[in-house]
Amino acid sequence: MVKVLDTSSGFNQWNANRNATERRRTFPGFVLWFMVFMLSWWAIGLIMGPRSSETATSEIVSFADASSVPVSTVSSDVASVSVRGLRISDVVLTGFASDTSGSDSVTLLDGDNEFIELGMITTGTTAPVATTVWSGDNGEYKWRNSDGVEFVRTVRVEGYLVRISDTVRNTTSNTISVTPYARTVRGGATPGAAGVQTGGIVSSNGDVTDVPWKRLDKKSYAYSTTRGFAGFADQYWQTVVSLNTPDQTISFKRSGDLYTSDTASGAVMVAPGSTATMDAVIYAGPRDQSILNSYDSVISGLGETLDYGWFWFLARPMLWVLNGIHHLVMNYGVAIIIMTILLRLMMWPLTRKSYTSMAAMQRMQPELQRIQKLYANDKARLQMEMLKLYQTHHTSPMSGCLPMLIQIPIFFALYKALLVSVQMRHAHFLWITDLSAMDPYFILPILMGATMWLQQRLQSASRSRSATRGDDAVAQTQRMMKWMPVLFTVMFAWMPAGLVLYWTVSNIFGIIQMQIIRRRMK
Repeated sequence: MVKVLDTSSGFNQWNANRNATERRRTFPGFVLWFMVFMLSWWAIGLIMGPRSSETATSEIVSFADASSVPVSTVSSDVASVSVRGLRISDVVLTGFASDTSGSDSVTLLDGDNEFIELGMITTGTTAPVATTVWSGDNGEYKWRNSDGVEFVRTVRVEGYLVRISDTVRNTTSNTISVTPYARTVRGGATPGAAGVQTGGIVSSNGDVTDVPWKRLDKKSYAYSTTRGFAGFADQYWQTVVSLNTPDQTISFKRSGDLYTSDTASGAVMVAPGSTATMDAVIYAGPRDQSILNSYDSVISGLGETLDYGWFWFLARPMLWVLNGIHHLVMNYGVAIIIMTILLRLMMWPLTRKSYTSMAAMQRMQPELQRIQKLYANDKARLQMEMLKLYQTHHTSPMSGCLPMLIQIPIFFALYKALLVSVQMRHAHFLWITDLSAMDPYFILPILMGATMWLQQRLQSASRSRSATRGDDAVAQTQRMMKWMPVLFTVMFAWMPAGLVLYWTVSNIFGIIQMQIIRRRMK
């Protein structure tokens, strides 16, 4: 018995054309998904990015006015701090400029009522308070209360660490209880770039947790831990305090226009005629991974405070390579170009396979259309014949998508690495004064869009003439894809210039690579 296929019937032709159209849309569909994903991620970053809430209400807490307490300065080779009794403020980071002109240094805790207060709560005697005037200078301070109990404070600045040591000499006949505490008070929230976590930061029982500003605007938070640290972090700077005493309770809250972080530890008993020493350490400096790691042995967990996002396993080595290249070329713009070329060279075999696969798909289109028409009513046979055809040409519909799939995690990892790297702050390249910020003249986004358009044009030129007919699904897809350079140009216009530089160089390298592979294939 012979089964006759009426391939000329209208239904069969419609069905075959539908199947062909669905398979032709596989790659464009992926590209559209990628575009929607990037736009959604960018929009969510802008909407959900940390910023202070104007409608949040909180308890107003008044702090003692310590303006009458004398101020002394203690310094290291990279930082200096102002000591006013129990309070530490005006942390000047001498190695970082506050703006691109480089006229002033970055200063932390320099606003009104911004400070770190390290004090004691005592039972059985009187402890010094914020308004207490101590004797001494240059990091050595003393105070004696009416009971004869002597308090000695030593302040040392070592790099970006501030070490505070308090010694209590009990000259009375009674045992006294001393409970150390630390309080950090800082001004309004400083939002970071989209995707960069800023706000409170706490280490509790070995886990480092971020408490964004928006969450602090809504409610308070409390933690219990054996030992830990607490403070606040901005995009490039952080200030945390660690008490070297056990049984700590850490809390965060908003007080009017100020944010406070409080740490209270367990009581220390001081017997009559004896002394007790309590230590605390402050880190006030840049969020630089190498610097944080170097102090991790002093403040455990400090090296884990920098958030690299979902693709941290790519962002950290990429930033390490970028810094290593910078040490050789002494310019981060040139370093980004070199790293982009290295990444594209590593992906060369995969990109070559993608281009050859796309060429094979174009060559097999006539045979693919014939199979789709011939077996339009036999889905199982159609799939089997298409699989044989793909095996014959050593290709698959998804092989052309592999380079773009790899580009997604690289893109997000580099975005995160550029934003959290304090070295990228105020990094110059040609007309750009800050590679971590947007191009003020939009030159790079326009170049990126132009190179993307040229790359698409070269790819479209390699297609067969049948793909250019108005009723062809591929031609319709090409017309739709022509808007991608415009869309990406608008989207990248407000992204960090370093990221746009990476994408532009990647496009240029892709154009050159396409021409080389095409010549070798011929």
